[in-house]
Amino acid sequence: MAERAIAWKDAAAPTVFIDGEAGTTGLEIRERLGRLPEIAMRSIDPAKRKDDAARREMMRAVDIVVLCLPDDAAKAAAGMAADLGPDAPRIVDASTAHRVAEGWVYGFAELTAGQADRIRAARLVSNPGCYPTGAVALLRPLVEKGLVPADHPVSINAVSGYSGGGKSMIESYEVKGTAPSFELYGLGLEHKHVPEIEAYAKLARRPIFVPSVGNFRQGMLVSIPLHLDTLPGRPRLADLEAALVAHYQGSAMVEVVPLAEEAKAGGRIAAEALNDTDLLELRVYGNEVRRQAVLVARLDNLGKGASGAAVQNVRLMLGV
Repeated sequence: MAERAIAWKDAAAPTVFIDGEAGTTGLEIRERLGRLPEIAMRSIDPAKRKDDAARREMMRAVDIVVLCLPDDAAKAAAGMAADLGPDAPRIVDASTAHRVAEGWVYGFAELTAGQADRIRAARLVSNPGCYPTGAVALLRPLVEKGLVPADHPVSINAVSGYSGGGKSMIESYEVKGTAPSFELYGLGLEHKHVPEIEAYAKLARRPIFVPSVGNFRQGMLVSIPLHLDTLPGRPRLADLEAALVAHYQGSAMVEVVPLAEEAKAGGRIAAEALNDTDLLELRVYGNEVRRQAVLVARLDNLGKGASGAAVQNVRLMLGV
């Protein structure tokens, strides 16, 4: 076990409380953390989950609070914790509320060199969104290498399983049967994940992001098309792939999958192959003759895209 920078409140084991554990993400995080004998889970009586006094005392007693709440409620909960002063817990926020907020460390450990160490030392960590995890993972290395200019007009397409929409969407698919087989959404181009993608991919121009949902419970594909001749130095497919490989060298959770040229010219990829894992796969498809490429990220929207990332951050922060 790594040396911890902040002492545990309970000498026996670090303690974690999930504020909002009854939701889809909260349940998944609790199940995953519950498998780790090094961590002690704490819960409030279900009848007191909205009792601010009970929540405040729980926050005072534990080492880490994971917020699985709507944005406004997450902001209020973070404020409640901050008011505890020296008794305040460390926080992992799974909502969108603090992903680009000052003072919060972005919880994508593979973002860049040293990011995992920043998470280890942080008091406030914002868990990444599922779509941004794929988009940022693909774009950040290429922008840093200068292969994709920061002001390049980027378009991002993505499809997620319906579990990403929470209880109401799950019910519309699994209980009511009223949901369509496939639909685009966010077509007003104001999706709440765009500021996060723009900030952590280091883009200087707001990308166009078109999400969609399909009739499968979980799994995700994020794809980014590129015209290679519009990029500086007119890179080849191999140049893009090499930049990704170099960036994620040694990562246990992010893999750049190499593809033969014939596969790149006419491949297929399904969304659900990484379900129930915390893995993220990156690929460079394309056609060198046509000078076109498609960057593709595959992940489980409930794994590396949500609960798995939260557990990874908790483990880093606690040194377990």
